[in-house]
Amino acid sequence: MGCVLMGPSCTYSTFQMYLDTDLNYPMISAGSFGLSCDYKETLTRLMSPARKLMYFLVDFWKVNNFPFKPFSWNTAYVFKNSTESEDCFWYLNALEAGVSYFSQELSFKEMLRGDDQFQNILMDQNRKSNVIVVCGTPETISSLKGDRAVSEDIVIILVDLFHDYYFGDNATAPDYMKNVLVLTLPPENSTLNRSFSKDLSLAKNDFAVAYLDGVLLFGHMLKLFLENGEDVTTTKFAYAFRNLTFEGHMGPVTLDDCGDIDNTMFLLYTSVDTNKYNVLLTYDTRINKTNPVDMSPTFIWKNHKLPNDIPGRGPQILVIAVITLTGTVVLLLLIALLVLRKYRKKYALRQKKWSHIPPEKIFPLESNETNHISLKIDDDKRRDTIQRLQQCKYDKKRVILKDLKHNDGNFTEKQKIELNKLLQIDYYNLTKFYGTVKLESMIFGVIEYCERGSLREVLNDTISYPDGTFMDWEFKISVLYDIAKGMSYLHSSKIEVHGRLKSTNCVVDSRMVVKITDFGCNSILPPRKDLWTAPEHLRQASVSQKGDVYSYGVIAQEIILRRETFYTLSCRDQKEKIFRVENSNGVKPFRPDLFLETAEEKELEVYLLVKSCWEEDAEKRPDFKKIENTLAKIFGLFHDQKNESYMDTLIRRLQLYSRNLEHLVEERTQLYKAERDRADRLNFMLLPRLVVKSLKEKGIVEPELYEEVTIYFSDIVGFTTICKYSTPMEVVDMLNDIYKSFDHILDHHDVYKVETIGDAYMVASGLPKRNGNRHAVDIAKMALDILSFMGTFELEHLPGLPIWIRIGIHSGPCAAGVVGIKMPRYCLFGDTVNTASRMESTGLPLRIHVSSSTMAILKRTECQFLYEVRGETYLKGRGTETTYWLTGVKDQEYSLPTPPTVENQQRLQAEFADMIASSLQKRQALGIRNRKTTRVASYKKGTLEYLQLNTTEKESTHF
Repeated sequence: MGCVLMGPSCTYSTFQMYLDTDLNYPMISAGSFGLSCDYKETLTRLMSPARKLMYFLVDFWKVNNFPFKPFSWNTAYVFKNSTESEDCFWYLNALEAGVSYFSQELSFKEMLRGDDQFQNILMDQNRKSNVIVVCGTPETISSLKGDRAVSEDIVIILVDLFHDYYFGDNATAPDYMKNVLVLTLPPENSTLNRSFSKDLSLAKNDFAVAYLDGVLLFGHMLKLFLENGEDVTTTKFAYAFRNLTFEGHMGPVTLDDCGDIDNTMFLLYTSVDTNKYNVLLTYDTRINKTNPVDMSPTFIWKNHKLPNDIPGRGPQILVIAVITLTGTVVLLLLIALLVLRKYRKKYALRQKKWSHIPPEKIFPLESNETNHISLKIDDDKRRDTIQRLQQCKYDKKRVILKDLKHNDGNFTEKQKIELNKLLQIDYYNLTKFYGTVKLESMIFGVIEYCERGSLREVLNDTISYPDGTFMDWEFKISVLYDIAKGMSYLHSSKIEVHGRLKSTNCVVDSRMVVKITDFGCNSILPPRKDLWTAPEHLRQASVSQKGDVYSYGVIAQEIILRRETFYTLSCRDQKEKIFRVENSNGVKPFRPDLFLETAEEKELEVYLLVKSCWEEDAEKRPDFKKIENTLAKIFGLFHDQKNESYMDTLIRRLQLYSRNLEHLVEERTQLYKAERDRADRLNFMLLPRLVVKSLKEKGIVEPELYEEVTIYFSDIVGFTTICKYSTPMEVVDMLNDIYKSFDHILDHHDVYKVETIGDAYMVASGLPKRNGNRHAVDIAKMALDILSFMGTFELEHLPGLPIWIRIGIHSGPCAAGVVGIKMPRYCLFGDTVNTASRMESTGLPLRIHVSSSTMAILKRTECQFLYEVRGETYLKGRGTETTYWLTGVKDQEYSLPTPPTVENQQRLQAEFADMIASSLQKRQALGIRNRKTTRVASYKKGTLEYLQLNTTEKESTHF
């Protein structure tokens, strides 16, 4: 078993990791004065903590039956700057905290943060309290007050627990200490009577003595356990350092049931007769009782009595105040009567009983406000885990419809009373309830709409609401404050309790004001168990105001950390979290993570407030009025520290929001441009660029007649037979591989791919952009490139099988336009299209069949194309014409495959199926299993490997 011995600066944040990881070590501290270290099971503090100090101050403030203190005090100023000692820093932090016992018991408390503020209060006739609490030494008072005049009613309480200036025959009080009461430890606890110590240097330092007492305490407990034969490695040892007395270095030391040292505090005053420090009273921390010592002190104050804490205004001021107040009350009564008379009728209308809103008064939103919303409800799609919400309009207001899951349409008397109460609720931080409406045999609540959605959605949206520039600590405090105000009003209204408070039903309007919704439905909607439900209501289904406070604590953790609901590193599963909260039975119940060790000073008070909201004992949780007041003080203090007015804050936040909005708009614009470019590229693949531009600008494409264009057609020879011996996927892969290569070839020529239908491939040039005589040249060169490529292509699923294509080209006039609305196509019409198709169908394998009109255009160009005259060819619908075979271009080399002769075609006509069967056997022998086709060479390189078949007696033919 080990022990952790902490120094004076070791606060709770230092050893939080030990307490939270169940190491079960006893921790003995010479310090750890702060509130965050209170009530820790394994922590022992050997110097007076801030908790004991506050108990004394509150008890002394309430005393009003001593001869020298006839008044109870209820106000105070607390002086704090950044020059305090370690112990004073934590004492003043505790007095400052809004959730501390001292702050909660006083009706007024204000912090003085600079020497000038302290000095101004000394003679300020408008001050709100005569009492000032200071922590330090007499030198602190001297530097603050000096020779300045001080009002006769001022009382300064100096907290100085660990010094011995005030005892002994030579302890004389200077004049500036006459209106100061000193709180210190008695002689038996101070270094005054420790001169008999064996180590005099040690006796002069209370911190060093506390260190030594810690060692003695650990030895004392270790001895007790070993004598009793108990195991010191168990948790019992770690929890045993409390509620005991042991022999310390200077004498007996007593620890209370929380492990904190008990002692007796002295309150001293300066006698005006002797200028000596005298004991006024003592305070025993064991029994929390104040005992007077000097019943007739010689004070500097009037009549030797402590003055009232509230400054007196004098009789004249009192008379003026009474007259003014009386006049104000009479005037307010007259105004109230007039207002009541004027709005009596309207008020009576508001008190009317609940009834359903007629369905015809509920309208869907306009199309420019949101997408079309149908009011028809599909019962089959109803989900218990999601509240069905629809945006509509009622009485010219934008509202949402909430499914009340009430199908019969009949409400009980209790439910009707609850609905009547909802109609009367009208508060800034609560959504307005307009009534109910019956649609399609279902009942919906009509509720005010908030544009920005739920608080949970806002917390999730880190792009629109970034932490650094928008959702800073000040904004989070204001969100917590909005919810607290709404719940405080709700608890004081006739509704009394919410019962289902969560971040998903805290909504945010367009002005970033948080409003609470879904209240007042506990008799209509059944209670549910979720992460926001208080542990007592998980065990027994019910609702209560303290349960709402627990739910608020869970929401506050979501806002502070901006993480998932009930975020904790120790558990991720939602059902497990609910189970562990419901079945917590130890001293440390299961709660979400809130890292006090990383909290800044301004955040620590809020963290402590949140932790108090999810206490296991519901009675220890604060009510929403106290939460509201605490957050109001924190929010006001936040502005005081920044020396910034509310208008300055508003302007600063608007500037931050504007900069963030500019960044967001720029980012969204870039995304829009990228998406637009992507859409344009896709459109350009489907339609010509000029056609797309016309569609975007005008919405239509006018049909156009072109005087002369060139059209290309090609198809695969024997495609039907190949399909018979191939699977569908093999056919798709084959066509995809062939036509992707064709598409790459098209990129090098001024042509436009019209379409592919099955194995047919159609290309045009000269439209939609006219290019003179270049259309015939580009189509001819493209055809030569395609034929060169086919000479190097081989199917993997049918190895050794030749793939032949026929190509036909014709030039002439043509009409073109976009046809259809769904999947529009750019189509070509006219006899030129039909003739080009006939040129392809009457051609031969591995030949480029060119019409006489195309050849006439090619002859007029500078390009010297090579050709052969085929002779007279019959074309259906046109009769007999002279046609040509295109074979190349002079001075340019094309690796064109050798076309089969007519005799070879006739021989192979009956044997093509046998060739395919042979290819299948070859594939089986080679172990080829995939159906993927490959190219063995590019379209401009390579040799015609499969033309070795021409040397055999199996020649190709035309099918």
